[in-house]
Amino acid sequence: WWGRHRDARLPECPKRRLGVFPTTLNRRALPESPAVATAAHAHGGPLLASSSASARRDAIMAASNGPSTSTMLKVLGCVTGVVGALLVYGILQERIMTRPYGEGADAERFTFSVFLVMNNRCVSMIVAAVVLALKRGLVSPVAPIYSYAAVSASNVVATTCQYEALKYVSFPVQTLGKCAKMIPVMIWGYAINGKTYKIADYLVACGVMTGCTLFAMYGETKSSSAEGPSTGIYGIALMLGYLGFDGFTSTFQDKLFKGYQMETYNQMLWVNFCSAVISSFWLFSDSSMGAAIQFIQNHPEALNDVLILSAASTCGQLCILYTIREFGALLFATIMTTRQFLSILLSCVIFMHPLTALQWLGTAMVFASLYYQAFMKNAAKKDSEGKEEALPTQAPEDGKAA
Repeated sequence: WWGRHRDARLPECPKRRLGVFPTTLNRRALPESPAVATAAHAHGGPLLASSSASARRDAIMAASNGPSTSTMLKVLGCVTGVVGALLVYGILQERIMTRPYGEGADAERFTFSVFLVMNNRCVSMIVAAVVLALKRGLVSPVAPIYSYAAVSASNVVATTCQYEALKYVSFPVQTLGKCAKMIPVMIWGYAINGKTYKIADYLVACGVMTGCTLFAMYGETKSSSAEGPSTGIYGIALMLGYLGFDGFTSTFQDKLFKGYQMETYNQMLWVNFCSAVISSFWLFSDSSMGAAIQFIQNHPEALNDVLILSAASTCGQLCILYTIREFGALLFATIMTTRQFLSILLSCVIFMHPLTALQWLGTAMVFASLYYQAFMKNAAKKDSEGKEEALPTQAPEDGKAA
């Protein structure tokens, strides 16, 4: 009897039923269960790609519902911090360098640009040291001290040229000139690091240059405090010096600090320390330190402007670092471009710089080129990220085929 009915009873045997379950190929069909997917992800198993794909789908669904309130508040805080701090910085910069302190016979103009640089760097250095102390970060220099000093020397000269230029050209001219810094950065990048650029980069540079040329040729460019027929030429020469040294600073900085694992605030501390030392030596060498201190003693209100200028500069720098870390370069570039345009508008209203129609056209060309550059870079970044994300999703298919 057992022999006749053995085959009919075998399917009911629990041991034989269990034998058809957990094979290796069948395990790959289990990612539909979130618990199984999570466990395999934790052990680095073959479900890693499927789990990450599921996470990406969840992230996309969350993003489709719109940004959260906390994210919107963070963006608003970044915009307010960067724009507010740097608008105050721009207005005070023009007020200090172009408007006299005192009245009547006691009226004097502040002419000590290097003193402003020294004060800015001292405040930034102190703030960086406090942040490192609170975070318990590395305070000692990571790179050789001469690397920081080389970057600092170029930065001091660039910033001094920027302040000095306001004695000879108007603030809108200075601001538009600063927008053209991408051109010397491209030149120095090719000369120092051998970098190459796309045609779109050259088109953006041409748009900025054309806009700046229109602005310079078809309207008043001299500062209200300038005297003499050739002052505009001096101002343009100083702006060219600023662009050259500032472009060299950023490119040289990338080259010198490449390969060092350096925290942002550590670099901020030591670059500003070296800048403060260099600018102090400059002030003592030409005997202008005593004259600057005497000016502040004669006009105490100037000290308030200088300190607020330095605080605004440092606050703007910290807000910029936070914006880039939290939201990336696109939001930062958009905020900075908008801030520069608002600075020109405020300067025209507060300090009465009338602009011609062609100057407004040139301004529009410059900022349109900068906005286009920002969104073009963001689109290229998204394309590259999309290609990188597409590669892992093919891993499960390859695994199944095997």
